[in-house]
Amino acid sequence: MTYKSFTPPRRILMGPGPSDISSEVLSALSRPIIGHLDPLFVGMMDEVKSLLQYAFQTKNEFTIALSAPGSAGMEACFVNLVEAGDKVIVCRNGVFGDRMIQNVTRIGAEAIVVDSPWGRAVETDKVEQALIDNPDAKLLAFVHAETSTGALSDAKTLCKMAQKHGCVTIVDAVTSLGGVELKVDEWGIDAIYSGSQKCLSCVPGLSPISFSEKAVEIIKNRKTPIQSWFLDQSLVMSYWSGEGKRSYHHTAPVNSLYALHESLLHLHNEGLENAWARHKQQHDNLAKGLEKLGIEFIVPEDERLPQLNTISIPSGVDDAKVRSYMLNHYNLEIGAGLGDFTGKAWRIGLMGYAARNENVALCLTALEDALAQ
Repeated sequence: MTYKSFTPPRRILMGPGPSDISSEVLSALSRPIIGHLDPLFVGMMDEVKSLLQYAFQTKNEFTIALSAPGSAGMEACFVNLVEAGDKVIVCRNGVFGDRMIQNVTRIGAEAIVVDSPWGRAVETDKVEQALIDNPDAKLLAFVHAETSTGALSDAKTLCKMAQKHGCVTIVDAVTSLGGVELKVDEWGIDAIYSGSQKCLSCVPGLSPISFSEKAVEIIKNRKTPIQSWFLDQSLVMSYWSGEGKRSYHHTAPVNSLYALHESLLHLHNEGLENAWARHKQQHDNLAKGLEKLGIEFIVPEDERLPQLNTISIPSGVDDAKVRSYMLNHYNLEIGAGLGDFTGKAWRIGLMGYAARNENVALCLTALEDALAQ
């Protein structure tokens, strides 16, 4: 067997992630590597923290980029805040709510599941009833933007309910950070995690997380050790915070953090509200084009996620053949359905750098051509 360098084609990524990244973010990856405890790198880490605080709209001191993908960010929130025997109310309206449940049960805690239909936002009245029925619940966990369905839930209302009933909140913002309104401090979110590869338009492999002071106190006052050494945030805190020398925890992905710094800088320069408006505008452009093709959205308009559009596959159309045609003839990727929507839906991502006029126009052209074929 012979081997040679791997050089992938330049794809246009309009699936559920990863998303397209700009040439500036790509270039940042090739900058000279320095040590992860180098004073210059530590200074850049401080800027990443500050830029993430802006993106999350929080003053939480413990706001960092976890050196692992969003799934690890999810697990970090659960293993640090949940102990065996705790009761956790978990909202499930798609694949990623179900993964939250798996985290809870693996810890040995009790999951009180609040189910909502696939393709719909979390039903707040059901959550309210679950909070009333379980006054001893410690936490409320839900997905803000369900990537498997394209549904956007009312995080502000859900967090207010949790506060009213004395519950700490864990929020999945993997697909929402940078793409739709998200205000950690104003809404009272206690623990939140995201991913670098969605609306931040960075390379995969990093998970921005933020813990409130209340959440940090829970970590510091646990009765039992955190099951995961690597994800134990009480150990990571002293690497990402403090003046001067930082304690060694792990070798940070230096060049990936260069890229995240660059992508967050772009978001800061554009302005959060402008980024939110851009995603909405490109969603509207896509919706108009899909209507002309006779293709319908699965999620109701007022619960729809602008950056992740789940649409019904027309009757008689071969799912895989359409996606393959678009990939091979246009170098354009859209996503297949997941879970209950497998073979029934496509997921079109308009995330971060991909949310542009030319991408929407090309996607519509490619889809129309593929359907004709």
